[in-house]
Amino acid sequence: MDFADSPDEAEFRQRLRTWLQANNPGLPSSSTDDDYWAGMAAWHQALHQAGFFGLSWPKAIGGQGLPNVYEVIVDDELAAAGAPPRPSLGYLVQGMLEHGNEDIQQRFLPGIISGHERWCQGFSEPDAGSDLASLRTRADLDGDEYVLTGHKVWTSYSDDADWCLVLARTDHDVAKHRGISGFIVPMHQDGIEQRPLRMINGITKEFGEVVFDGARVPAANMIGQPGEGWRLAMTVVSHEREPGELGFVARYRKTVKTLAGRVRDEPARYGTEQTRDLGWAIVESEMLRLHVSRRLSDRLDGIEHGPEGSVDKLLMTYVEQAVGHAAMAVGGTGHAGDDTWMKTYLYSRSQSVMGGTSQIQRNLIAQRILGLPT
Repeated sequence: MDFADSPDEAEFRQRLRTWLQANNPGLPSSSTDDDYWAGMAAWHQALHQAGFFGLSWPKAIGGQGLPNVYEVIVDDELAAAGAPPRPSLGYLVQGMLEHGNEDIQQRFLPGIISGHERWCQGFSEPDAGSDLASLRTRADLDGDEYVLTGHKVWTSYSDDADWCLVLARTDHDVAKHRGISGFIVPMHQDGIEQRPLRMINGITKEFGEVVFDGARVPAANMIGQPGEGWRLAMTVVSHEREPGELGFVARYRKTVKTLAGRVRDEPARYGTEQTRDLGWAIVESEMLRLHVSRRLSDRLDGIEHGPEGSVDKLLMTYVEQAVGHAAMAVGGTGHAGDDTWMKTYLYSRSQSVMGGTSQIQRNLIAQRILGLPT
């Protein structure tokens, strides 16, 4: 498999590299800092305005219609420059492209891609996380609007969002997978309460609880038809679980590169176990990079993946936790007020839960890929 750049790709890479020299925002080196999350909106807009975001999406919705390989070049160069990764919104875009009508796509996708409108995803609930189909949030039709009542949790960036992609139950008399619908809900209205969640690593901006108590959404903001929300959800989570969609590979490589530099600069400070942990993280990160490259090759050949996203999610979990373990081993718990590596380790522990637990991913692999009995 040849991963060398074509002439056009090489020109694009050099143009991006030059742009980054003058436009790297200098955000904290880790996503485990509130300042990092606070700066992501401006970073998103800067990438888009410079022509380095939304590259593979259709021109009609604000993309550039380029092959997926250009997204990989962006990830590579952002990591090499120590810049933040590109915002992870591909799963929302893909969900609307596959299930939304033209009106939905034209009204909402340009704002997502440009970064001028902020979004969150209202799927999980206190009693419906891994078993998403058990969600209780309801949407009751009232004229040409639906009235929302319910409680979402682990809603990323909810306190900064303009819009939320919400799953809610519109039919209570059918099987639980069939009575769910998807809505695009305006967040700046009465009937929505925000409750930011403080994480174990100190972050307060990334996750929150959202309580809907009489919030309203136009019926025209439904994605697809009533009861088609589960199909939408499966498209979204399938793309959400692919590491290439999230820019995670670049973030992991950036972390291990920084840790490796510390060891090279002061080799006498680190023992055999510390260098072994770092070596394993380097191997795991490279394994994931090659896996994502294979996925990219499949996409370029027109091959789309469904339940295989669960394999990607498990691999991503193993890699993030290996990187987090290395961060603790090499970086330590922190001194002089710098606890970056401790926070990196703490954040890595959540990867086996967020986006669907590892246990659920193994069940999906067993049933939907291997064909084992339930």
